[in-house]
Amino acid sequence: MDHAEKQDSSLPLAEPAMQIDPVCGMKVPADSHRAAEYEGQRYVFCSDGCLKKFRDDPAAVLATRAQKQATKGSSCCGTDAAVQPIEIGSAASSCCGGHSTTKKSDSPADASAIYTCPMHPEIEQVGPGDCPICGMDLEPKFVDMADHGDDEQYTDMKRRFWVGALLSTPLLVIAMGPMLGLQTANWMSQTVFGWLQLTLATPVVFWCGWPLLVRGVKSFRSMNLNMFSLIAVGTLAAYLFSLVVVLLPGVIPEAFYEDGVAPLYFEAAAVIVTLVLLGQVLELRARQQTGGAIRELMQLAPDTATRISDDGEQEVALNAVHKGDRLRVRPGEKIPVDGRVLSGSSNVDESMLTGEPIPVRKMEGDQITGGTLNQTGALVMEAVGVGGETVLNRIVQMVADAQRSRAPIQKLADVVARYFVPAVIASSILAFIGWAVWGPEPQLAHAFVAAVAVLIIACPCALGLATPMSVMVGVGRGAKEGVLIKNAEVLEVMENVDTIVVDKTGTLTQGRPEVTAVETFGDWNEKDVLKLAAAVEAQSEHPLAQAVVRRAKADGSQTLEATDFDSITGGGVRARVDQHDVLIGKADLLDAEGITDVDAGRAQASSHQSDGATVVFVAIDNRLAAILAITDPIKESTPAALNTLHELGLKVIMLTGDAEPTAKAVASKLGIDEFHAGVSPEDKHNFVRRLKSEGKTVAMCGDGINDAPALAESNVGIAMGTGTGVAIESAGVTLVGGDLRGVAAAGKLSRKTMSNIRQNLFFAFIYNTLGIPLAAGLLYPFFGLLLSPMIAAAAMSLSSVSVISNALRLRAANLT
Repeated sequence: MDHAEKQDSSLPLAEPAMQIDPVCGMKVPADSHRAAEYEGQRYVFCSDGCLKKFRDDPAAVLATRAQKQATKGSSCCGTDAAVQPIEIGSAASSCCGGHSTTKKSDSPADASAIYTCPMHPEIEQVGPGDCPICGMDLEPKFVDMADHGDDEQYTDMKRRFWVGALLSTPLLVIAMGPMLGLQTANWMSQTVFGWLQLTLATPVVFWCGWPLLVRGVKSFRSMNLNMFSLIAVGTLAAYLFSLVVVLLPGVIPEAFYEDGVAPLYFEAAAVIVTLVLLGQVLELRARQQTGGAIRELMQLAPDTATRISDDGEQEVALNAVHKGDRLRVRPGEKIPVDGRVLSGSSNVDESMLTGEPIPVRKMEGDQITGGTLNQTGALVMEAVGVGGETVLNRIVQMVADAQRSRAPIQKLADVVARYFVPAVIASSILAFIGWAVWGPEPQLAHAFVAAVAVLIIACPCALGLATPMSVMVGVGRGAKEGVLIKNAEVLEVMENVDTIVVDKTGTLTQGRPEVTAVETFGDWNEKDVLKLAAAVEAQSEHPLAQAVVRRAKADGSQTLEATDFDSITGGGVRARVDQHDVLIGKADLLDAEGITDVDAGRAQASSHQSDGATVVFVAIDNRLAAILAITDPIKESTPAALNTLHELGLKVIMLTGDAEPTAKAVASKLGIDEFHAGVSPEDKHNFVRRLKSEGKTVAMCGDGINDAPALAESNVGIAMGTGTGVAIESAGVTLVGGDLRGVAAAGKLSRKTMSNIRQNLFFAFIYNTLGIPLAAGLLYPFFGLLLSPMIAAAAMSLSSVSVISNALRLRAANLT
């Protein structure tokens, strides 16, 4: 019998160790692949730029860093910034190297938190800011359970958009009036006409669009060109050209004139900014929606708790609860934090964790979990896990981390994006030259419009959003079904899994076995055997061991103490009880220990094993005393889950430490494709390795310490949330409810998410492949149409909306 010591079933998620980039001062994970050694010390870096600068002259970099720690310093990689050591409590912004320097933040967000980019998780800094690679607003890396407020970035962008829309609408009407038959010359001069447009456009470009322009300028400083690079160039080109027309009309060449006057593009600049802001608002709103799963999880925890002290009872905020506090939980209240029942008894609804609707009876000494619902009785509990240590908080953090992780397929988009913006700028220049040389009159005016349209329509925001949006929504959808994905790579690998390897106990079965038969040998009677066996098994948390203990208690056996306890991994346990040497385990173990009469026990055991029972052999004083038939009922959901896995084309293999007859009975009943009995933890590990060597993509599903090596070896490890912390830590997927249906849900989720990502990438690539030639004037020779920069901006925004909308469809994905 495999007696694996059960561990805390919480989800262990420790914050990674961080180090300071000596070039720019950014906090970087200590295990970053961007690293260099100097004089026996290892340094890590936030970007390739900082790493190169350090390698060029490490002594100078370290000397400069030491000086900057004492005084506010100068620049990072050529960017003026006050660079200081990053400490908790300070805020941070982006520097060109990657990008973080300290500065004062005007944001009401928590300036002491670690912030990261949802598209580029390698970017981390203390305090809010924007990503130096893609320009996106950073978000807190670690979820605050007390944070239920609105997104400040979303609120700010929405305010800027509405102001831009209010000012751009009359500007557009005035500018486009002549096309609609409105002759502005009849009621205002050309000079007044220009100044009115300038007055309306300036606040739109320089207040509403200020965040966009700042990010664009930063991108050129760091040469991390992105969508904001193109927006800034296109918008400023249109605005500054128009400004010169208004202030110095005489310097504009006549080649730009249309109908005898120099054209104005204020409305294009303003409308472009407004449409880009609309895209940002929709994107931020979508990011809020992708966090719906996290918010639902966070709302499971109550806001307050009732603390019992010497002065009586007092209601306190949840974040004021400390370890060791005594708390009262009344009927109908949610349990505030993880803890242990000190007094009272009640039925507790744990469906938020297990998915099982049947309440669990909790009594003195039992563990209870924060967020679960106390139903019938009053409890007094001791707080054991508070804040970030609670199971609920760790689940929330696991989901948040996974949503920010990157799938390997994202590398394709990254490679394209790296060369895309320079190629677009080159295309814009070529479009300008082509129209200026071969275009119709007014040549330069047409060339200018085409160049700006190419810059605007080619913004790679859709390409950048394609993968992260699908990952965020997919991971959140899985969390709602109790399927916790560790990172995006797991989703991609899970799609290709063709073989599922499952443990039996706790995976296919309920994991709460019961002793169904006791057959004694020699002079021993059932009650005495159970009394001695229970004393030994009480030292173990294995489900089979606890079944023996429960049976002894039910029979009213006297509680005895065991000494000299020894666990034999994968085999059994032994101890000394009441002057008897007791050995419990498999028949092979008893044979190896020289126990007599084992064959007689084997003969009796076969009938129980053929019915699917596990048979445990008990030897007392070197003679077989009894065999215990232990039955672990198959979960009601298991047959349907296995059918779904087969429908997905997956082969299911069962590995178990049970005897051959028991394993065969279970496999036959469930229609499992292949089974192997009597396997040890090492055997499971080696079996998974062999399958991989045969070219199989393997997902291993288990719940115990004995499964951890195989979970780690498999392509995708799937741990039951009801299992040990070691198993959960070794896995890429955790099924909170411990239900095999979650394996099928994970399989469906991975396929739907990866399909969604490919659709998004297709939309993004096709959009840019068609959009750039159209903006450059492809339609003009055939239809006389030249794409307006405003239409280009609208098309660019719609491309992002299409990607976002497609990703949000995953929220309704059917995983059952």
